[in-house]
Amino acid sequence: MVNLHDIRLARKMLESVVRETPIRPCRALTDRVGTPVHLKCENLQRTGSFKIRGAYVRIAGLSDAERARGVVAASAGNHAQGVALAARTLGVASTVFMPAGAPLPKVAATRSYGAEVILGGDNVEHALAAARAHADETGAVFIHPFDHRDVVAGQGTVGLEILEQCPEVKTILVGTGGGGLLAGISVAVKALRPDVKVIGVQAASAAAYPPSLAAGAPVSLPSFGTMADGIAVGRPGEVPFGLIREHTDAIRTVGEESLSQALLLCMERAKLVVEPAGAASVAALLEVGEPIEGPVVAVLSGGNVDPLLMLRVLRHGLASAGRYLSLRVRIPDSPGALATLLGRLAETDANIAAVSHVRTDATLRVGEADVDLQLETKGRSHCAAVVEALYGAGYTVSKS
Repeated sequence: MVNLHDIRLARKMLESVVRETPIRPCRALTDRVGTPVHLKCENLQRTGSFKIRGAYVRIAGLSDAERARGVVAASAGNHAQGVALAARTLGVASTVFMPAGAPLPKVAATRSYGAEVILGGDNVEHALAAARAHADETGAVFIHPFDHRDVVAGQGTVGLEILEQCPEVKTILVGTGGGGLLAGISVAVKALRPDVKVIGVQAASAAAYPPSLAAGAPVSLPSFGTMADGIAVGRPGEVPFGLIREHTDAIRTVGEESLSQALLLCMERAKLVVEPAGAASVAALLEVGEPIEGPVVAVLSGGNVDPLLMLRVLRHGLASAGRYLSLRVRIPDSPGALATLLGRLAETDANIAAVSHVRTDATLRVGEADVDLQLETKGRSHCAAVVEALYGAGYTVSKS
């Protein structure tokens, strides 16, 4: 298994390779939860996530003969970039299999770090199968994203940094997929500060750890899906599972709305770009649940978010926060009716972001039209006031 000595050796190996990312206080979260909250900014790490740590330690530990055969990995983004940069730094050839639908910026970044990128399959599971087949055929060493002791040791260096940068910490929140980062941080922290709680955070719709811990062994989810693709893993790794079961205090789950609101908060209030998986730790602070003892350090595990996904997630976050409202309003199909509706909306102080006139819907009667509206609002109470004003004016209103 992995111990503190392994993590300290990993840190020595990483001294000239990775950044010691900053820890920043977050007043917005501190005010919200009533205890000091700090953000560990692994989104500012080289390649945009913590993954470079474990990938480098794993590849650096290969023999000369293994390095000569090259390495192969599979990923939709963060692990791909970590392996590519680590391999280039160590002078090792790398091949990375990525799903055909992987975001173009992540594909381009992986190639820019020197990897040969092969696109194919519908998801990461298909890419993993292709990578393993490539390893069997060519002799290249397969670099697993989380299920290897060297990878866990590398990720555990984040825990050492947290204890040094924020010695007053009482709770550490860690977004969790396969478990490599959570396992490494848990081992490091519990060896040095057993009083500090380490809590993993999973997306509720892709949470493999709660049933696995209940069963006493890794369990595969029959299906899973979340906007937080970086932690969308259907089965815990064997290596991290054992360490998490022994050293981690708890696993919490968060909903999709909390993930999108967390991403929005990080951007608006902390001025940090994070991906949904990277914001999972913050999402745990936004959900009402068992109190969390502070000071708290929330690990922002990555910031590699596709701009198109960012747009969708931000819109989702704005909507769930009551700052973006989509409505369908039925009006008479007659001159001036649309202008009258827009005038009513102006009186509510809602800003119209988009408007679309629908005349051909099968539910419409002759002489009727629907108007689809995208409104910028000021919060949930303002949304309710807008809808109430339209009802009061005699309109038929539905959420769209």
